[in-house]
Amino acid sequence: MMAIALAALYAVASVACFIAYAIDKSAARGGRRRTPERTLLLLGLACGWPGGLAAQQLLRHKSSKVPFLVKFWLTVALNIAALMALQAGWISLGGFIQVPQG
Repeated sequence: MMAIALAALYAVASVACFIAYAIDKSAARGGRRRTPERTLLLLGLACGWPGGLAAQQLLRHKSSKVPFLVKFWLTVALNIAALMALQAGWISLGGFIQVPQG
């Protein structure tokens, strides 16, 4: 059950992150107020990095800014490390994800 909950979390966060990148791309093209890079990175860190990666490739957004990409891949590494620590039982979500027993 935990795997399903985590997969759902990654799916929802990835969609949210992809949408944030798309909104930022549209704002950049239209000369409107941009989404701060910090926001995009935090969404990626919060399990949304697959959506961020997809947006970088499909929308060609933030895919050539080296300083951003370094930070992005650092957040990916941190997220994967946290997931591995969770799987190994070294950390707990402390009730953040409640999975019904039954």
